[in-house]
Amino acid sequence: MSRFVTLPDPTAPVRVVQVGAGGMGRAWLRLLGESADVELAGVVDLNPQAAREALAELGLHDVPVGTSLTELASAVDAQAVVNVTVPAAHHPVNVEAHFLGLPVLCEKPAAPTVAEALSLAAVAEATGQLLMISQSRRYFRTLSAFKGQGARLGEIGLLTCDFFKAPHFGGFREEMEHVLLVDMAIHAFDAARYLLGQNPVSVYCEEFNPGWSWYAGDAAATAVFEMEGGTRFVYTGSWCADGLETSWNGSWRMNGVHGSAVWDGAAAPASELVAGLVAGAGAVMDDGGLLGSASSPPVSVVAEGPEEIAGALAEFVRSLRTGEVPSGEIHANVLSLAMVEAAVKSSQTGQRVLIGDVLDEAHRQALAVEPIPAAREILAGWASPLGALERAGRSGWAASTTVG
Repeated sequence: MSRFVTLPDPTAPVRVVQVGAGGMGRAWLRLLGESADVELAGVVDLNPQAAREALAELGLHDVPVGTSLTELASAVDAQAVVNVTVPAAHHPVNVEAHFLGLPVLCEKPAAPTVAEALSLAAVAEATGQLLMISQSRRYFRTLSAFKGQGARLGEIGLLTCDFFKAPHFGGFREEMEHVLLVDMAIHAFDAARYLLGQNPVSVYCEEFNPGWSWYAGDAAATAVFEMEGGTRFVYTGSWCADGLETSWNGSWRMNGVHGSAVWDGAAAPASELVAGLVAGAGAVMDDGGLLGSASSPPVSVVAEGPEEIAGALAEFVRSLRTGEVPSGEIHANVLSLAMVEAAVKSSQTGQRVLIGDVLDEAHRQALAVEPIPAAREILAGWASPLGALERAGRSGWAASTTVG
């Protein structure tokens, strides 16, 4: 059973309206203009002249531009929306699209707060529309290969990610509170959920700002997450770390009962298995007749399939055509956002924070202010938001239907 509305023709390009034509919006415009899976049917932006200029620079001509999603989507017979607005606009744009009968692929984060993200999950249920969050850094072939290496390790005890970069963004990021956790760490937190196939239980986090930092808010942090399988995920990062920088994906290590695997965030991963414990590990004997260890060469990386935002778009289109639930579906993605909010709360209080407590508080906030009756009814029916999110992942939340 599909949990959301699917499209009737699984072969025709999907007619897409993009909302937002700013910096990241231009990358999406280029992708949508080049993709054979979609047709860029229109662009919505509060500054229509800037949108027209962006389209012209990309050689995209005769694409309608407007300031109203409702009006433009109707005029061009849109079938889906790509939301590349600022985070504060994600919630209203996604809700407007869903009540127009349109599924949405939305840039991360789903919303500025977990409470708003829970509201979006309820609206998706109420309308039967797909809301997928583009966690673009899930779509690296070498990350997939690292997950494959991890599967050979058996029970995982520890997963670590070190992230060290020194970007001078200028503008709003250098004035943000909790800049590393809020603006960047969600990529690593989401990747950890993907790699382990486990959801978070709790976190203890400390933030700080080195004396030489050019950021107003804390630009460095260490967070220790307990995951539901007992694994610990440890994230250490800094955005003012000149010299020997990691990749934008960070540098990862995974240790399990059968050995360890490493990934530098770019090249193919490698692993070393404890010889004799894993079939085909290539056990060797030393001079004393003892089992040694055997290194596993980097796994073959599939040389096909799109990466980053192109990978997110491909999964979105596939989901609309088949009913297959995408990895960034809103109910699941809320948990990645909850990891961020819990880490911030831990750093503020100096206490270990339970993810369930963060979700419970967000649920109370969402229920108190939800203005849409159908969404409020769904939220009210969630005795436990964590349980509701997990049930949605197992059994779905809407009957399979189609729209023209």
